[in-house]
Amino acid sequence: MTRLHPRLEQDCHYVSRLDLCHLLLMNDCNYPWCILVPDREDISEIHQLEEADQQQLIRESSRLARGLTRLYRPDKLNIAAIGNLVPQLHLHHVVRYIGDPAWPKPVWGHAPARPYTTEAADEAVARLQEVIARSV
Repeated sequence: MTRLHPRLEQDCHYVSRLDLCHLLLMNDCNYPWCILVPDREDISEIHQLEEADQQQLIRESSRLARGLTRLYRPDKLNIAAIGNLVPQLHLHHVVRYIGDPAWPKPVWGHAPARPYTTEAADEAVARLQEVIARSV
């Protein structure tokens, strides 16, 4: 198993392991925000993945997107591979609502993160595990 970048370990809750990726929940309850991290060493860009892994990443991203849409009914789901601070390839999936704290701007740098309480994080992780198990 590839070790997660320390920033991802610090900023996220672990949700589950998919076929290729680790699924994380960003510790910011301002937005339902998940991150997929392919379990591959020394990869910082999608094009560096083998073709089969690129296709698997898209399948897992689509699976997560379906699950997040089913669970949260967003107005918009932002998906991006933005990793300027974390060189390990990771794909953000951010649920957005008209009127959320950053709408319509990007969530990055808009408002300080509001960490989940332990109970709320456990509940969010359990809901994500359940919806991902059903989103095939």
